[in-house]
Amino acid sequence: MALTLQRLDPDRRRRRLRLLAELADAKTLRDPAQPRRVRADRLRIRELIAARRRLAG
Repeated sequence: MALTLQRLDPDRRRRRLRLLAELADAKTLRDPAQPRRVRADRLRIRELIAARRRLAG
């Protein structure tokens, strides 16, 4: 028995393509925000280290 690939019906194919496009858009919107968070976290850590050095020194 040979396996045959079922073709997606046109509506299902369109919905799938739309969902994939929306996921791609959501990912591109999310990516630029991440570096800002990382920078903010690094700045906060630097401030904590500086405050600790002031207290210890």
